[in-house]
Amino acid sequence: MIFNTVNIEDSTLSFLERNNRFFTDLETANRFIQEVSGIINFFNDIEEVLELKNIVEEKLTLVSEPYRREYGDFQTNDELAEKVVNYILKKEDSSDIEFILEPTCGKGSFILTCIENIPAIKKITGIEIYLPYVWETKFKILNFFISNQKHNKPEIEIIHANVFYFDFRTVAQQTKEYKTLIIGNPPWVTNSELGSIKSLNLPKKSNFKKHAGFDAMTGKGNFDIGESIALLMLNNFNNHNGYFGFLIKNSVVKNLIFDLKQNNYRIGDSEKLNIDSKKEFNASVDACLFVTKLNTEPHFTCQELNFYTRQKLSVFGWHKNNFVYSVTEYLNAKDIEGRSQFEWRQGIKHDCSKVMELEKMNDYYVNGLKQEVYLENDLLYGLLKSSDLKAEQTDRYRKLVIVTQKKIGQDTGYIKQKYPLTYKYLLKNKECFEKRKSSIYNGKPEFSIFGVGDYSFALYKVAISGLYKRTRFTLVLPDNDKAVMLDDTCYFIGFNNLNYAKIAQYFLNHEHTQQFLKSIIFPDSKRLITKNVLMRIDFLKLSKILDFNTAKKQLTDINEEDWNRFLELLDTKKESQLALF
Repeated sequence: MIFNTVNIEDSTLSFLERNNRFFTDLETANRFIQEVSGIINFFNDIEEVLELKNIVEEKLTLVSEPYRREYGDFQTNDELAEKVVNYILKKEDSSDIEFILEPTCGKGSFILTCIENIPAIKKITGIEIYLPYVWETKFKILNFFISNQKHNKPEIEIIHANVFYFDFRTVAQQTKEYKTLIIGNPPWVTNSELGSIKSLNLPKKSNFKKHAGFDAMTGKGNFDIGESIALLMLNNFNNHNGYFGFLIKNSVVKNLIFDLKQNNYRIGDSEKLNIDSKKEFNASVDACLFVTKLNTEPHFTCQELNFYTRQKLSVFGWHKNNFVYSVTEYLNAKDIEGRSQFEWRQGIKHDCSKVMELEKMNDYYVNGLKQEVYLENDLLYGLLKSSDLKAEQTDRYRKLVIVTQKKIGQDTGYIKQKYPLTYKYLLKNKECFEKRKSSIYNGKPEFSIFGVGDYSFALYKVAISGLYKRTRFTLVLPDNDKAVMLDDTCYFIGFNNLNYAKIAQYFLNHEHTQQFLKSIIFPDSKRLITKNVLMRIDFLKLSKILDFNTAKKQLTDINEEDWNRFLELLDTKKESQLALF
């Protein structure tokens, strides 16, 4: 049955029962519904007409809420829909909206709110992939017009279709003269999440972000479905007069503004209004209402506000050629914007923690599988994770890691000959390595790792967590002249000269650097600190505003000669990155 998951109001059922004489054939039934509600092609075939007629006569309506993970479904409640529409209608020249488009209309909350509040509407188009929601939206609209027969009836189409295969170009051409409002709440889900459950609710495969092969393999190829839908809308309708308003994840808005320089869509006066997604959707997602004006000169910044209080939080986006979280903060610290003279590195990646990470117990080790093992010491190194980088300096670690290679792709056959206990242990747990899902291990030597090179074995590291809001840098010291490793949630620069490491840490923890980082880091990012962020810190420019007399109050064991040698080293490497290993 088509209608067994559709909620139909009793008043609508009564109306249909009173007018069941019109439900004899497809043409008569559709014409009758259109006259009442404005909905075009309410029924697709005579079978639907007869099924509804049977439900009405037998009063058989059954409602069961389906499992909706496949569609990233967080339905907009009526109160929030009302607030969103009213906020947009307060914009200049928004009261005369003539065309409403909702590409993922769900249960129809936005469409119904627009019908109730925008008297000038001439046409409404709603797209929805989930058939029961298509019908629920149609019945909601029908129910409204049954009770409000004198209300303006626009031409309404609620279409069952996959948004990624729908012909929006034709719709855009047909409505180009209409003042437009594109509104909605697209799925809050990524393509990899849908792929994991073999969903068909996916766009055509394409590298629309134009990531390089390695970035695509290690995560940047994963994108948000809502972002893909937003780009689809802006690509087709950015030249329409009107507004665009989506409830969407914060990360999507950041990406839209970041990519605006490349896409050059005609949008401006953009606003990101943060909502309480736990309250509105019972979802632990950082989300917002993103509103932007269509068909205007592109504006490359976006104002961030609180949706409920309208408190202004920041203005983020492009300042000249640099993307920043707070333009105001950035203006006070932009003098150190540039490119780091040191190559920031990520820690070791192995994707096999239960085997590769161990704890020391007297003369043996215990792994994550609770196996007690005996290993040679040479390939074991202390390991720090993000949660370990809290102090100003540390040489303490909780776990050790087996480092099987000194550079990516190195043949690991030597382990069998030189370290038979370690080889026997790895071979025993080979299945764990074979289960690693990342394609970066394909075709690589057995027991391969990533994020390893000469830099990994630098004795002194200045490190930071990529996961926490703390932007202070920790000095990592060796353990008995043996380098301590970091995992792939951490970033670091390495030195074999302790004084250089201490001076670099001073540079990074200086208040000017901290203000710079605060101005460019988005606080709701999944990973706050990234290599791209850290590579923007120009040590040479920093050296021009710092002086030794002030620094020596903190660097008590550093003399002026060490300081000057560090500055000379920076100065001689203006055109290239340093490799201090």
